[in-house]
Amino acid sequence: MQHMTPKQTYEFLQSNPEAVFVDVRSEMEYLFVGHPEGSMLVPWIDGPDWEINPDFIGHVKKAASVNRPVVLICRSGRRSVDAGLALEKAGLQDVYNVLHGFEGDLDDHHHRNSHNGWRHEGLPWAQT
Repeated sequence: MQHMTPKQTYEFLQSNPEAVFVDVRSEMEYLFVGHPEGSMLVPWIDGPDWEINPDFIGHVKKAASVNRPVVLICRSGRRSVDAGLALEKAGLQDVYNVLHGFEGDLDDHHHRNSHNGWRHEGLPWAQT
């Protein structure tokens, strides 16, 4: 798995339109916190039981079809690493993780979006 900063990811997605951009956060995070434009939701872990989604690998493999790069993002870049490792174990080879995720790391006051992440970098996102 390769790791890219949010800005590197945005540039990669612009130059590789065939790439599949997967937001692995929960449905509630995707809908209420916002999500990167162009991303598709395939939760790695979701409610109500907060267990690993047994359909995750199948959904991503279907979206990636034949050898399309898969770019994963979560809140801070941790869940997406776990999801990426599972995809690689399942045979996908062109997997990328977005460092710092959508909201970034916690600051000294336990807030996100203050010093890194997709939103902090001012990259395109939507809230639906």
